[in-house]
Amino acid sequence: MNKSRTQENGQNRNWIARWWHATFVDLARQMHWSYLPPLMVYFAAGVSGLTSVVGAFFLKEYLDLSAAFVAGLAFWAGLPWILKMPLGHLVDLFWRWKAMLVLVGAALITVSLLIMYALVTAPGQMADILPASSWYVIAVLMAPSGYAIQDVVADAMTVEAVPQTDDQGVPFSQEASRALHTTMQTLGRFAIISGFAAVAAVNIWIFSGAEDLSSETRLGLYGRVYLTALIIPVISVSGTVLHAFIQRNRQSVGRSQPDPETEVNWPILAGGFAFVVFSISIGLTRFDYAQEAVFAISLTIILFLIRQLLEELNPTQARVLVGTATIIFVFRAAPLPGPGLTWFEIDELGFDEQFLAILAFVTSLLALIGLVVLRPLMARKSIAQVVLLLTIAAGVLSLPNLALYYGVHEWTAARTGGVVDARFIALLDTAIESPLGQVAMVPMLAWIARNAPSHLKATFFAVMASFTNMALSASSLGTKYLNQTFLVTRAATDPETNEIISNADYSQLGHLLIAVAAITVAVPLVAIFFVQNSRLRTTD
Repeated sequence: MNKSRTQENGQNRNWIARWWHATFVDLARQMHWSYLPPLMVYFAAGVSGLTSVVGAFFLKEYLDLSAAFVAGLAFWAGLPWILKMPLGHLVDLFWRWKAMLVLVGAALITVSLLIMYALVTAPGQMADILPASSWYVIAVLMAPSGYAIQDVVADAMTVEAVPQTDDQGVPFSQEASRALHTTMQTLGRFAIISGFAAVAAVNIWIFSGAEDLSSETRLGLYGRVYLTALIIPVISVSGTVLHAFIQRNRQSVGRSQPDPETEVNWPILAGGFAFVVFSISIGLTRFDYAQEAVFAISLTIILFLIRQLLEELNPTQARVLVGTATIIFVFRAAPLPGPGLTWFEIDELGFDEQFLAILAFVTSLLALIGLVVLRPLMARKSIAQVVLLLTIAAGVLSLPNLALYYGVHEWTAARTGGVVDARFIALLDTAIESPLGQVAMVPMLAWIARNAPSHLKATFFAVMASFTNMALSASSLGTKYLNQTFLVTRAATDPETNEIISNADYSQLGHLLIAVAAITVAVPLVAIFFVQNSRLRTTD
């Protein structure tokens, strides 16, 4: 018996050693210096989270915008990510000048941050030029435009960063190449979340004791946060400079492949240009269904561009890509509760800036751990299996928010001496949920990076990313529809006069949360079932 127990303990130790090696040692071994430049650009995108808390509180406390309007604004803010289509092809065409695109993105981000700084520190003077809500909308739309431009370049840089041969010049096997690309894309998500975690920790420190500050002092604190965020464009531009240095060093030792010549793909450029003109034109009108029209036309254009790109792949790859993209699209298209849930947490549960920063920090930190721990799973399991697990987890993890709305925390706090209160439940839910949100896209990005033709790397990333980002636009539309059906309002005051401009009403929030949870689970499961029982079935 002792012998069998010893053997069992030895097997357990061997399993732990293999898991540790596959999870951490192998990740460190696959890291290359060439990965660092795109990771810096991704990290800068993560640092954008520095302003998320102040943005949420400024919106809730001082701007008279409905939950449905904010959800609709999220739709327009997502459009720049769909505009990655023409941008991706332009990056391929003018790859040598990619640094200029990063500079353009950095400029847009800088202007957006300066607008918000002026809006929170001098609302009266800004209102003399345009209403505060108009300034807010402009800033919200400019920032994602800058991040989308930089993300296009970073995506293409990840393909170039992954080596094709080992130190002896021997090409990597398909399995080894898959592992390297999965690692690169995992590190990309890792860099983004690291940025979120870093600034969440900063926010915890910044907002220590903020609940006792006057309205004027609090707005000044918000302004300092926006000024600090100006480090974001500096980081992304530095990453591009480092990339140029590494590539020049590779060329000097003869290990860099010459950039392939990319021919102009006029259907992609024309389709992308048509999309830009149409979106801007209809967005400036007062057409009641402008968002729906933009969504329908843009989705049509994207599907046309995807059809063009599928001709670059063999039939089997093309079917797998269509099935994979469909599953990811439906999963990401699930609606969200919208800002009303955050407003409820602030007004009814007493969550302040510091606690929201703590939630963001926990989310980011555990997401980092989850990405590392789940990386071997993502490398082994098919995308359909990964999304299936995430869908079930999303349904289970929607329950704590429902519990908080219906007051379960009051019952648990009374029976645990106040330990299991609203904040405890929110932290526990965040701790479990956080590693899952960033997982779904990693296998998809790795598949694209591994299979995209070298002369169309940025184009493939941009078009497929635009398609999956269309899912987020669909999610925003769904969120808007649900918030129009279940009305939620919050308490807000004018920043200049301190007059009440809206009152809180969360009576329909429970129905909203139930509807979101049901759709989040049912729709992706149906999509997975139909795709996996068709010619589009994916096992990759």
